[in-house]
Amino acid sequence: MSWRCDLTGKKPLVGHKVSHSNIKTKRRFMPNLRNVTLMSEALGRSFRVRVSANALRTVDHRGGFDAFLLKAKDDELAPKMLILKRQVAKKKASAAAA
Repeated sequence: MSWRCDLTGKKPLVGHKVSHSNIKTKRRFMPNLRNVTLMSEALGRSFRVRVSANALRTVDHRGGFDAFLLKAKDDELAPKMLILKRQVAKKKASAAAA
């Protein structure tokens, strides 16, 4: 499993660990990833996703999992989340038409 957030696309950054004597060695800055279960109200079921702690705060701020998916850019989402985004959009459109 890649070390990548399913919702925001955050991945490890590369930088230097700098010692007291200013010696620089390569290191990786890993995102704070968590395995969580998020509920989709439009689809009526829950999904297990691997997201960063920052993405969890953003999901709450945007008004839930469905709202986050609809506002997210397609290139940031994981392939599994892109499929969910299309399902949620389809469900919302059919609910608005009825």
